[in-house]
Amino acid sequence: MSFTKLRLLHSGLAILTVLMLAGCTGQPPQQPRLGRQAPAVHPAPPPPVFTPDEDTPRSVETGLASWYGPGFEGRQTANGEIFDSTQLTAAHRTMRLPSRARVTRLDTGASIIVRVNDRGPYIDGRLIDLSHAAAQALGFTDDGLVEVRGEGLGPADRRDRAAPPVFFDPETGPPGDHTPSFTQNLDATLQPSSDEG
Repeated sequence: MSFTKLRLLHSGLAILTVLMLAGCTGQPPQQPRLGRQAPAVHPAPPPPVFTPDEDTPRSVETGLASWYGPGFEGRQTANGEIFDSTQLTAAHRTMRLPSRARVTRLDTGASIIVRVNDRGPYIDGRLIDLSHAAAQALGFTDDGLVEVRGEGLGPADRRDRAAPPVFFDPETGPPGDHTPSFTQNLDATLQPSSDEG
């Protein structure tokens, strides 16, 4: 054998020996001990889901209610809606916007549900500011202030901003024509054209 081949063979054997010894230094895989098993892992049960019905109060407070004057008409409320004193709306310092609240007059028991869409009142000692329509419904526009219980009923539907409540006599039905325009367009498209036929 030539010296070069012998040198390559010795180098190869040296590398192979080092690799084999490196493989021997690792720890052998652990065998499970008989009679002893790892504890089973069970996922936690999901938390109970509380789905309150529509009129379950989420917060209850008592205090003084006042009502907005005409100087706020047409102004933007804290959540971007336009204030309309003829709607059953209210301002509260901490309720989520928009949300719904039941306001009950403590001396008479009269109660209404309002849409909370603004912040206020900004006078100490007052709980809630109501629109003129809400104050009329509770019968205190002349008094200006009344003791009430306010019950937060949760978030209002954000999509109903353009749909003010309509009050009407159930026997006569809602005022005005409430036929949706899409049915009129649908009727027109279902009519056979004059050139067919």
